[in-house]
Amino acid sequence: MGQTSEMNPNLDVSHKYPEVTYSYSERDVILYALGVGACARDAVDDKELKYVYHKDGKQYIEVLPTFSALFAVTSHNLQLPGLEIQNRASISGLHDKGKAAIVEIEVESYEKVSGELLCTNRMTIFLRGAGGFSKSSEPYSYSKYPNHPVSAVKVPKTQPFAVFEDCTQPSQALLYGLSVEYSPLHSDPSIARIAGFSRPMLHGLCTLGFAVRAIIRCICRGDPNMVKNIQARFLLHAYPGETLITEMWLEGLRVIYQTKVKERSRTVLSGYVDLCRLASSL
Repeated sequence: MGQTSEMNPNLDVSHKYPEVTYSYSERDVILYALGVGACARDAVDDKELKYVYHKDGKQYIEVLPTFSALFAVTSHNLQLPGLEIQNRASISGLHDKGKAAIVEIEVESYEKVSGELLCTNRMTIFLRGAGGFSKSSEPYSYSKYPNHPVSAVKVPKTQPFAVFEDCTQPSQALLYGLSVEYSPLHSDPSIARIAGFSRPMLHGLCTLGFAVRAIIRCICRGDPNMVKNIQARFLLHAYPGETLITEMWLEGLRVIYQTKVKERSRTVLSGYVDLCRLASSL
């Protein structure tokens, strides 16, 4: 899709991608939780031990909702480690922006045996140099959800409802990297410098995991099952070892958030989390 001469939007939108089967174990769930900072400050943290251990004799370890991003953030039911997941991917949006194109990808993940929808991931990708493929004077634009366009979140100017500060570890990217496909950008200093970074950077989805953990801790009072839907916009990279400050504003059942790097005073992430309900103790 990077060469405009080969771009055929109708074929791209209607293309049937092969289904991919993915499975995960309890070990994968634990490794992911540790990768996004669970129990990093306190190994017996009462609100987070359940992500890495059968707390109070429970049958299942609880799963952080952002874990669903690994098998591509609308979560339905991720409390049964060991399931086989079948992914169905499609293009849910394609827009010609002249010198660039915006592609929206949707991945629905189903439990292979029952066919139950477990989660849906939707990603928006900006492709430089891929535009200019429209066949008429009107720029090509397709959306599966025309009444629900993706829009940037407006962060309130008021004081946050809650603020949570969390320190990433110097080895955070290496630990999180055990849960995803290997990328030298997050581990090899020479590759990072070639890409324009001073050192290997933290995965964007790792930063998201830290932010949503903060929301679950502060707003949901430690209950991950209150999370219904997650939206995020990645603005800038963070480096392993930096301190992440997540600010939260509560508007009804929606938590608007932004995450900043304390050492550089830069915002790296913003978005919102929709909740099923509010904690009674708020």
